[in-house]
Formats: sequence, structure tokens, C-alpha cells
Amino acid sequence: MLRTVILLGACALALAACQKRTLPPGDREICYQVVREDGELKYNKLPGTQPDLENCAAALEAIRVRFLQMGGSTRTMVGAYQGNFIFLQREGIFTSPSMEQNRYLALVRTGDGRLAIPGAMPQAPAP
Repeated sequence: MLRTVILLGACALALAACQKRTLPPGDREICYQVVREDGELKYNKLPGTQPDLENCAAALEAIRVRFLQMGGSTRTMVGAYQGNFIFLQREGIFTSPSMEQNRYLALVRTGDGRLAIPGAMPQAPAP
């Protein structure tokens, strides 16, 4: 039984390694908004340069908020920065080296909606 589980795990890892991955552009300091058109990803370059992923995420968040203020319904957004995808979601900002790989938390939303590095905000004392 244990051998079967190990064999199945190894097969799953081998298949995952062979999976085609969608990789974003790796241009330095260039931030993109990513949209899906006709089943393909389109990369819209944001004006100016961004020094790091956090600034790119903040620029994308500003666009998302503007869309909402204009009556849009966009709650989530996808971007790309230096070889990483950026996923703006209700829970926070996530990043991943490809569309198919796991997403990792990069920034969290504070109680008032601002973005912060995880663990940077002081925790309220327990009652």
C-alpha cells in the first residue's frame, strides 16, 4: 500500500513538472496589466517604471479602484512584473511565477483597505 502511494505521488510530481506553464514578461521595472482576450493573454504596459513588485501592485490597485469608482464591477485584477504574475484579490495581493503554479501572499489588506507587507501591522492584543 505504501509503495502504491509513493508511486502515485511520484507520477503526480512528474506530470506537474511536464505541465506547460504560462510565463509573464521579464522586463525590468515594467509593470503590466494582464487581460484575457479571445483566450489569449494580453499585456498592457503601465506608464512609467516601477522599482519593485509592491509599487507595481499599488499601481494596479489604483487602476482597479478607479474602475470601481467609475461604476465597474472588477473585483479582481491580474498584472505582471519582472517574471511574476500579480493577482489582486479581495484577500490581498498574491504572486506566482506562472499562471498554473501556486500563488503566494505578497501584500495583505489592512482593516481600512490599504496594502501592507504581511506581519508589518501590529496585532491587536487578545481580549
